[in-house]
Amino acid sequence: MPKHLPALAARAAVVATITTAAAFAAVLPSTTMAAAPAAAPAQSVSIPSVFLPQAPAPAVAPVVSTPVAPAALATPAAPGALTLSAMKVALGKIGSPYRWGAAGPNAFDCSGLVKYSFAQMGISLPRTSRAMSRIGTPVSKANLRPGDLVFFYTPVSHVAIYIGGGKVVHASTSSSPVKISNLSAMPFHNARRV
Repeated sequence: MPKHLPALAARAAVVATITTAAAFAAVLPSTTMAAAPAAAPAQSVSIPSVFLPQAPAPAVAPVVSTPVAPAALATPAAPGALTLSAMKVALGKIGSPYRWGAAGPNAFDCSGLVKYSFAQMGISLPRTSRAMSRIGTPVSKANLRPGDLVFFYTPVSHVAIYIGGGKVVHASTSSSPVKISNLSAMPFHNARRV
């Protein structure tokens, strides 16, 4: 056996050799082995000491030098606490007036409301809905979770925060304050999870 094989590979080779030797010994004529009694289920085999390991190799624990990705779960994980808190901030602003270019704390446009809400949790987002639509992780409409950002129109010109149950909280237009609307009330473009 070559000396460059690791200890575990050498042990595997020894075990394979022992198994093969036992199989051959079982079929050898009775002149080389003592015949087993007819009722015995197995034969005894003598294995030369050259095939036996001399001393057990020390156990070596594997070393992981890079993080291991968690296994995929069958059910989605719970939304992040910061994302849910940002959603609650936005819900707390229901009734605040819409004002184009406003980013709170008393008036908002759509991206201003989202930026303000996430900033309260220490999460910095771009200022415009179009820029926001390119950050984070893409999410399909079918897999939305509360706290996800939802974008509307083509090109993107509106953003809202998904709150669950097919509804979003958003600062819609100058004729409406911050409110809750049905997700289906506007043409869906994409969604992102931050």
